[in-house]
Formats: sequence, C-alpha cells, structure tokens
Amino acid sequence: VQLQASGGGLVQAGSSLRLSCAASGRAFSSYAMGWFRQAPGKEREFVAAISMSGTMTAYADSVKGRFSISRDNAKNTVYLQMNSLKPEDTAVYYCAADSVYYRNSPSHWDYWGQGTQVTVSS
Repeated sequence: VQLQASGGGLVQAGSSLRLSCAASGRAFSSYAMGWFRQAPGKEREFVAAISMSGTMTAYADSVKGRFSISRDNAKNTVYLQMNSLKPEDTAVYYCAADSVYYRNSPSHWDYWGQGTQVTVSS
C-alpha cells in the first residue's frame, strides 16, 4: 500500500483543517488506518485510528473531542478533521496503514505516507 497525505498548512489557533490520505492498491479496506504526528525534537505519537470498516475509532487524549477520523473505502481515502487547533498541535502529520486494529506504537504499523506539515500560530 502506498499512502499520500495532504491538506496541511499554516493556520491560526482555533481554526480547522482537514487532512486527507489517499491510498493506492485494491486492499485499502483490509487495513486499519491511522494518523500520527511528530513535532520537532519529539518522538512520533499516535493521534487517531479507524478500523477497516470504519465502525471503530480511537483517539489520543490530547485530541479527543477536537479531531475526527473517517474513511471512504470507495475512494481509498482516510481523513482527519481537526477542529479547535492549538499551537501544540503543530507537527508533521503522517498517515499509516496496519493489518491490525489497532496498536498505538508507530513501530507496529506496516505502511507510512510521507507526512504533511501542520503549523498552528497563536
């Protein structure tokens, strides 16, 4: 599976952004999908995950209630809707695919996109 993330940008605190991750291949619906982020000088951290069918989701405590993950299996795309953005959300955001739903350690995920930068100014 090849993943291509997009939708990042520079926004003010309190704004919203929607990230997209397009996947190649015909097995998209057989993978759990996730979003991770990595801020400068910090380790990559789990943000959100969604099950293969989209019926189950999981979020990091830091984004719960503000971010929403969804997927469209017909379009081979997973989304991350980010609302009420804060400066501490600034990071490179990565999408990932895994054959298991879900594991919040980045090392367990099978495939990764190239990342998209999100910068939130105060």
